[in-house]
Amino acid sequence: MGLPLLLPLLLLLASLQAGHSTKCNSQFPYEVKQPEKLSAPEGGSVQIPFSFCHPWELSSVLSVTISWRWKHYHGEFIYNTTPHFIHKDFENRLSLNWIKDRNNGSLQISNLRREDNTMYFCRVYLTPRNHETIKWQANPGTNLTITPAPKKTAQGLPSTTAPTTSTDGLSVTGDKRSSGSWPLTMEAAVVMALFSALLKIAILGVTVYLRWKRSKSLWTNDRAPARPGSSLPEAP
Repeated sequence: MGLPLLLPLLLLLASLQAGHSTKCNSQFPYEVKQPEKLSAPEGGSVQIPFSFCHPWELSSVLSVTISWRWKHYHGEFIYNTTPHFIHKDFENRLSLNWIKDRNNGSLQISNLRREDNTMYFCRVYLTPRNHETIKWQANPGTNLTITPAPKKTAQGLPSTTAPTTSTDGLSVTGDKRSSGSWPLTMEAAVVMALFSALLKIAILGVTVYLRWKRSKSLWTNDRAPARPGSSLPEAP
């Protein structure tokens, strides 16, 4: 590509960079826009989007700083980009999704609490070349409503608890399966096997003892001598 073709392209890029601005479309020279209302569940997270405009060309802007207030227009600051600051009530819960030279972004609040139910205001600080810092703020801000946390148990699903069933005299309760109730656990099976074996041994022992006692009694009667007068009378 020759110089005659490159020159118009370079001039176009230079004009776009030098002429780009974030001028407001309204009658106000400075504005910050936010949604009036947002809601999110307790324990969840929310993103509060914002955008701002001003009459300055980006090439003439030295720095832009974003801050956030809460509760009311002149409330405490909870976040600041430069110098970096996060309110103690929002430690590890705030993050700003914003890139320099952009005029929009969002503030993310995580692990929402009931105390977060209030108003939030975005504030912009802009420092042009050879000019003092200009600051303006959203009015009104965003009213954030924290709703109750959703229940952990899903509604409409069948119960996972099966009715109590009896297996070999033991009550077993478990989750439902397509094939029926849960089988006995390994511990229960071992106990049942030991109990059955001991019961069989006990019955066998009693049976052997009774047979031994009976055979001993018969053996004693066979070997005992006849007592005098113990014989049967003779027939006449």
